[in-house]
Amino acid sequence: MLRKTLLLLLSVTVCAAQPPVGDGNTDDTAAIQQLLDTQGSVKLAKGTYRLTKPLAVDLTKTGFAALSGDGTARLLMTAAGPALHFFGTHEGSAAPSTFRPEVWANERTPMVDGIEIVGAHGEADGIEATGTMQLTLSRVVVRECRHAVHLTKRNRNVLISACHFYHNTGVGVFYDDVNLHQSNIVGSHISYNGGGGVVSRGGNVRNLHIGTCDIEGNHAAEGPPSANIELDSRGGSIGEVAVTGCTIQHTNKSPDSANIRIIGAGTDPSLLRRVGREHTREGNVTISANVFSDVQVNIEIRHARGVVITGNTFWEGFQHDLLVEDSENIVVTGNNFDRNPRYLVNGFDNAEKNGLVFLRCADCILSSNLITGVWKKRAAVDIESGNRLQISNNSVLDSDGAGMRLEKVTNSMISGNIIRDDRSAEKRSKEPSLVFIGGKANVIGQNVIGNKQEAR
Repeated sequence: MLRKTLLLLLSVTVCAAQPPVGDGNTDDTAAIQQLLDTQGSVKLAKGTYRLTKPLAVDLTKTGFAALSGDGTARLLMTAAGPALHFFGTHEGSAAPSTFRPEVWANERTPMVDGIEIVGAHGEADGIEATGTMQLTLSRVVVRECRHAVHLTKRNRNVLISACHFYHNTGVGVFYDDVNLHQSNIVGSHISYNGGGGVVSRGGNVRNLHIGTCDIEGNHAAEGPPSANIELDSRGGSIGEVAVTGCTIQHTNKSPDSANIRIIGAGTDPSLLRRVGREHTREGNVTISANVFSDVQVNIEIRHARGVVITGNTFWEGFQHDLLVEDSENIVVTGNNFDRNPRYLVNGFDNAEKNGLVFLRCADCILSSNLITGVWKKRAAVDIESGNRLQISNNSVLDSDGAGMRLEKVTNSMISGNIIRDDRSAEKRSKEPSLVFIGGKANVIGQNVIGNKQEAR
């Protein structure tokens, strides 16, 4: 009996995988995978753990799962694919009635905390999630990968906080044609990712909240164009988004770079039936209390509806501070669009143009903004083919060209604005402060202007 017991123990010892080593050279893939498969909850000690294929976390098999460290553990991903891939089976919404009992019993809230992931392969990703409920990432560093966080197919209630997604070739947080409602990205650094910072393309995305983050430099030196935050509804629909309290900036050197780019030309068939046009105008976006600078276009909005931009600070929009095309129900109020002399130290020699452009827009409000130092443009505020616009109580100051130019604008009110250029005589614009070209049925109220008002 004793001999049989010893043989059994010996057999178990021989068959068991070795524990992860963490020396940066040993392949620790199988050891960590076995721990995830058998324990679900794994805490890694200080070390560098080399991976040669993705760690697959099938929540139907592991039950509740988490990988954690104290900030001293590194996963070195030397193969294509995600270092960690969480798989769940949730197919419902976020409503309690849509959950199968086994999701709560086995799959909810997969977590990664206190881990660094470094890519050592051109197609290595950090973390991918498919079919999960309440994925939670905190104190995670991902660098030198392709995509830091890749959200695919369907997920619900994603929370990302206190993370650093830095210097990856792809996207920082990628909503990749995913059906995902309720996600929060807070208190994180998302910087120098060549394919964009937070990017949502296609899919069905709702209730995306981005707050108190530093998001900068998420553009490749040589195209294609990307944005620090990109919401592209083509192929799907994206809406109900809040961007609040962030610093969003850099870099004008990348072609067509934008801090926020919203393309609302959605093609979700269920929504197209309601609107009766070739595409929906996705939006319902609030952008408030952010700091924007140093890109080609600070905020770009195309084919969107229901975007509110309030209480932000803008400078160094090298093409434009704000470009709005083919959109409606856009509210721009209480913002500071500035050219601050202190930023001459950046070495741009005043190359940035700044300025606001609205093309083919309707039912918009532009009010109580301070717009200063728009140079090398035909107008500081340039509006063409607009209808039912309210333009009031703005200060448009010390700018080249016209202060405000309105072409083919109808059924609109322009009143209570201060439009002046009080620079020295050699710098002062010779153009009229307020220019109207065509248009009809407009009400022009009292405005304080430096040069004459002109109709052409």
